[in-house]
Amino acid sequence: MNNLSRLIVNGGVLSPAELKYICESAESLGLTSISFGSRQDILFSKTIDANRIKEFDKLKIIQPGSHDGENIISSYVATDLFPATSWLTSGRYLYILEQFRTQPKLKVNITDPKQRLVPLFTGHINFIASEHEDYWHLYIRLPEWKEMEMYPALIYSWDIEKIVVAIEDVLQEEPDSIEMVFELVNVAVDTENRTVDKPLSVPFHPFPYYEGMNRIGQDKYWLGLYWRNNKYDLEFLKAMCNLCSDDKIGKISITPWKSFIIKGIPKSSKLQWEKFLGKNGINVRHSMLELNWHLPVADKEALSLKKYLVNNFDKNDISTYGLTFGITNHIRKAYYFTSIVIEINAKPEELKDIGIRDTYNLLYAKNFDPNTRDYISYVQDVDKSNLSNLLMELSQLYFDELGTEKDAKDNSKILKDTVEEIVYQCKECLTVYNAQYGDITQDIVPGSKFESLSESYTCSLCEAPKSSFEKKVFVREV
Repeated sequence: MNNLSRLIVNGGVLSPAELKYICESAESLGLTSISFGSRQDILFSKTIDANRIKEFDKLKIIQPGSHDGENIISSYVATDLFPATSWLTSGRYLYILEQFRTQPKLKVNITDPKQRLVPLFTGHINFIASEHEDYWHLYIRLPEWKEMEMYPALIYSWDIEKIVVAIEDVLQEEPDSIEMVFELVNVAVDTENRTVDKPLSVPFHPFPYYEGMNRIGQDKYWLGLYWRNNKYDLEFLKAMCNLCSDDKIGKISITPWKSFIIKGIPKSSKLQWEKFLGKNGINVRHSMLELNWHLPVADKEALSLKKYLVNNFDKNDISTYGLTFGITNHIRKAYYFTSIVIEINAKPEELKDIGIRDTYNLLYAKNFDPNTRDYISYVQDVDKSNLSNLLMELSQLYFDELGTEKDAKDNSKILKDTVEEIVYQCKECLTVYNAQYGDITQDIVPGSKFESLSESYTCSLCEAPKSSFEKKVFVREV
C-alpha cells in the first residue's frame, strides 16, 4: 500500500460519471488499468496529482505512504441482493454517507449484520444496524487498543458523522476505555442516543456468490464483476459506464473483495449487456474457489500462492462454498475477515540474505465465522507443499461442523428451563428499560431495578415520564 495512491470512495458508492472521470484521469497519467482495495477504495499504481481529480468534490486522493484519511466502508453494495435489516434501505445509506463533510482519519464501517459480503468489525469505529429503526450499535477499537469494546448506547442515524468527529477529537486525551470515550463524547456533542436494551445479534449466513448476471424482482438484474488479477481495464470500464448511463443506472458499488456490482439493469437490456461482456471476453462465472479470497494488493507472491492453491482445490474437486480465505504477510498487522487465514512467516533475521523457503501458519475463525473475531491456530511453520492438503482438511472440518451448532442449540431447548424476564416499556415510543443493562445515558448502572429509579426518571428517547412505562413480562430460555 505504500507504493499505491488511494482514491477515497465513501461507502464504496460512486456514479457511472464519477467512475468514467476517474478512468479518464488515470489514462492521462499513462495508466491502462485501475485496482480496487479491500476498503472499497480505488487504487492507482502511480502517484496522482490531486488537482487532476477535482471535478467531484467528494473524491479525494491519498498519496502513497500517507495516513491522511481512511475510506468509509458500507454494506450499501449488499442492499436488495442479500439478507438485510428491513429498515436499512439504499437511501438510508446514502443519506448517512452524505453527512460526512470531512474525511475520517480512522477507519469507519457502516454495516448491516444480516449480510455477509461486507465485514462488520474491521474498522476502528463500527456502526452496525440494530433492530430499532435508525439506531445503530457501535463497536470501537481505537488504534492502540487490543480489544473491541461496545459503546454503551445506540446511535441515531443522523448523529453518526458527529460521533465519528467527536471520537477523533478525543484521541488527544488518549482514552483507554470505552467508558472514557463515552464520557468525553457526551460532553462534546448533543446526540439522540438510545438505551441498549438487547445485545447485538449477528446471524450466520454462508458467504454469498456475488458474480454474474442475477435477477432482482421481476424486471431488473444485477451484475457482479471480478477480475482475478485485480487490474480493471480502463477502456472496458469507460464503455461500461456509458452503458450504465444509457440505462439510467445511478450507482456502481465496490465490494471489499476487489470487485464491483451494478444494480438495476433493465430486463430489456440484459441481452445487450451479455453481448458487451462477451465481446470484451469477460468471464462472469468464476467458481467459488476463486472469488472468496482476500489478498494484499499488487502482491505477486500472494497472487501466485492463491493460484497454486486454487489449482490444487480444482484438481481434487474440493468444495469451498461458504468459506473465505485470506493471505497476509508478516509486514502488516491485519484484522482478518475470512474464515481461514494463511500467514506468510517472516524469514529469520540472521538468514534474511540467504535464499530459504517460506513457511506458513494456518488459522481459522471460531465456527468458521469471521464475525466472531476469534481465530484459532491450526498449524504453524508448514511448507508450501503441505498447504493444499491442510486447507482441504479445514474445508472438510467446516462441512462436518456446518449446522451442528444450530442443531446443538435446538436440541438443548428440550433440556433447558425457561425464566420470566421483566422489562418496562415506554408507551409513547416503545423504548425498553431492562434492568440487566440499566441506562448508561442517564448514569443508571446495570442491575438497577426500575422500581428503584427516581420518580424524575424520563425515557432516554422521548423524555416521557417514568409513569409512562408499563411492565412487560416475557419468557426466555436459560
